Amino acid sequence: MSVPVASDLAVNLLDAHSLLAAFGVAGIAVVMFAETGLLVGFFLPGDSLLFTAGLLCAAGTAGGDARLSLPLVLAASAAGALVGAQTGYLIGRRAGGALLERSRLRKLHEGAERAEEFLAKYGHAKAIVLARFVPIVRTVLNPLAGALNVPARVFTLWQVIGGLVWTVGLVLAGYALGSSIPNVDRYLLPIVALVVAVSLLPLAIEVLRSRRARKQQDGTATP
Repeated sequence: MSVPVASDLAVNLLDAHSLLAAFGVAGIAVVMFAETGLLVGFFLPGDSLLFTAGLLCAAGTAGGDARLSLPLVLAASAAGALVGAQTGYLIGRRAGGALLERSRLRKLHEGAERAEEFLAKYGHAKAIVLARFVPIVRTVLNPLAGALNVPARVFTLWQVIGGLVWTVGLVLAGYALGSSIPNVDRYLLPIVALVVAVSLLPLAIEVLRSRRARKQQDGTATP
C-alpha cells in the first residue's frame, strides 16, 4: 500500500490515515505530544492513529510499500506520549488551575471533572495509567496532576508505565491484526472506524456512571 505525500491530499487533523499520509512517523510523535501535553490537542485521534500506524507497518511487510517502519513508529509513539505527558504536568505545576479556568470549552471542563474523579477513585498510580485509555481525560489529567501537586516521582513513574502500555500496545495490536489479514489496506476505513468507536467506550461509560451517581445524590438530597 502506498502512502501518499502531503501534496497529494488536504490534511484532516481528525483523520488518522490523513495524518499518517501527510506526515508519517514525525506526525505520530507530534500528535502524541500535543494530545497528552497540550490542552489544545484534546480532539486529536490518538487511539486510532496508533492502531492505524500499526496496520500500515503490517501492510508494508505484507508486500506493499508503506513507508512506516515498526521500530520507528514505536519509538515515535512512545517518545511523543511520554514527553507530552511530562510537559503537561510541568505546565499544570506552574499554571495551576487557572489554565483550565480560562478555557471556555465544555469538553475540557467535563474532562477535568472525569480526571478529578479518576484521581479520587483510583489513587494517583492507577488513575494516571487508566487515563491513557480515555480520550480527553488523558489530555487533561496530566496538567491537572501538576496543579494538584501529585508528587513528581509518582507521576513520572506511572505516566511512563501507562504511556508505554498505551502506545506500544495499540501499535502492536494494529500490527498483529494487519499481519493476520491479507490485503488489510482494503478494510482500513471500517477497521479504523471500529477502533474509534471502541476507544470512546470508556468515556461513555464514565459519563453514564457520573450521571447515575448525580441522579442518586439528587434523589437522596430531596426530602
